[in-house]
Amino acid sequence: MSQAENSAAGPQQAPPEGELHMPGRLFATAALAFLLPVFVIWLLASFVFGGKTVAGGESTSAEAVARRLQRVGTIELREAASAAAPRTGEELYTAVCSACHGSGAAGAPKFGDQAAWAPRIKTGFDALLHSALNGKGAMPKQGGGAYSDYEIARAVVYMADKGGAKFEEPKPPADAASAPK
Repeated sequence: MSQAENSAAGPQQAPPEGELHMPGRLFATAALAFLLPVFVIWLLASFVFGGKTVAGGESTSAEAVARRLQRVGTIELREAASAAAPRTGEELYTAVCSACHGSGAAGAPKFGDQAAWAPRIKTGFDALLHSALNGKGAMPKQGGGAYSDYEIARAVVYMADKGGAKFEEPKPPADAASAPK
């Protein structure tokens, strides 16, 4: 064929040279497809079982695990509060009740305010004690503490008497009477 015939037939096409048509590229792709997952699995296995560091940067060795499992606190057993001498009404008022009754917070009658205490005193000691023990309005049970009924009764008498009542000091229970003063 002459050159004129070749040009009329069009340009000659070269054999395809795609990515996998060359033997070297085919071998490299096959090797990578096998070795890359093996390498990733090896890295994961050495991370999990090889004593390497974990995400927090701490070791998974036996000593490091034992350090992380140490106790962080202790429990101290003491005598029950009821075994101690019961608090006076004034002590309990100062420690707990004054937080609200000292300022009149959340509608609590202010300490010593006879006008605010008068309607409550008219309901009687038992009603006031019931409110103090079980809570009323914003006031939680026992003013939010864990005190004996006797201590709460003493605080109620102390506050009510300063508000104009003439309640008697409650009698101590049998176990409180034997407690040291």
